[in-house]
Amino acid sequence: MNFKKIPKLRIGNLEAKIPIIQGGMAVGISLSGLASAVANAGGIGVIGTAGIGMLEFDLAKNFTEANKRALRKVIRKAKKMTKGIIGVNIMVALSDFHDMVKIVVEEKVDLVFIGAGLPLRGLEVLVPDKLRKIKTKIVPIVSSSRAAKIIFQYWQKNYNYVPDAVVVEGPLAGGHLGFKKEQINNPDFTLEKILPEVISVIRLYEKEFNKNISVIAAGGIYTGADIYKYIQLGAQGVQMATRFVATYECDASIKFKEAYLKCQKDDLTIIDSPVGMPGRAIKNKFLEEVSYGVRKPFKCPWKCLKACNFKKAPYCIALALTNAQQGKLEDGFAFAGSNAYRVDKIISVKELIVNLIDEYEKA
Repeated sequence: MNFKKIPKLRIGNLEAKIPIIQGGMAVGISLSGLASAVANAGGIGVIGTAGIGMLEFDLAKNFTEANKRALRKVIRKAKKMTKGIIGVNIMVALSDFHDMVKIVVEEKVDLVFIGAGLPLRGLEVLVPDKLRKIKTKIVPIVSSSRAAKIIFQYWQKNYNYVPDAVVVEGPLAGGHLGFKKEQINNPDFTLEKILPEVISVIRLYEKEFNKNISVIAAGGIYTGADIYKYIQLGAQGVQMATRFVATYECDASIKFKEAYLKCQKDDLTIIDSPVGMPGRAIKNKFLEEVSYGVRKPFKCPWKCLKACNFKKAPYCIALALTNAQQGKLEDGFAFAGSNAYRVDKIISVKELIVNLIDEYEKA
């Protein structure tokens, strides 16, 4: 692959040949297969952690241990499959958030992307030998300059250190969104608007700590021309997820991928997730029934999300997403970004990257 015309992405002492991070898609969509393929193609491959223990035999009885065991297995498998850069995505909203971060640090993963909450308290307990000494780079995912400021101020005050990179995710992303419902279509909250605001906050900390802090744009980025646009706006790279679902190497079932292929623009909808955040998903019978007030009864043998009130929740989101990953879409649904309707065929990760670089060069 010819990488000459597309810039590299540097995060601390890491250098990716292309400025593309594959967004971490949890509940089994991006595991070792997809993450290693992206890393082998010169980008940064990312494993999603939420629900990672779904295939472990004892998940129902031993939720935390099953998740921990599964995460170690997937990280080690990915590392065997690539010498490239591997990251892990962890939501602060997970009840086993601290256990997951500990494992990522112990397994010496290159990066951990932290979203669905702010990575503040507790990190010094996880990494007693101080953040600057660990191999794993901690990269927060934010949806506003205010969130970036809170994180960087807290790290400065408590750790005398700041992250090596930050992902700025706009409202066109798939899955859980860091916006209120009324902000999603508001022009004041577009990625084009919030990206420069976050960059101006980060520049102050770059000067203070005398280090480069990469800003990565995410949410609704679909083509090489989009990558070019956001790099021109000041980002050092982009994070893309939706585009990687329709690849052979994606770890989801073929039926999950076909939901993207069949999806029309009108099928993309904003839902109220039991997590307490809005999310973007592909409309189907399951979601329609939930919207009509049909409750999908379930037992909760664990409490995987801090904010989930499982006694009142209309369905178990972990179970619904696990079913979808396995192709049982009558009992679940697929999260997807705003451009999912543009997906028209399944290709290899390598071919996708070649197409994106080609589109970037033309732009």
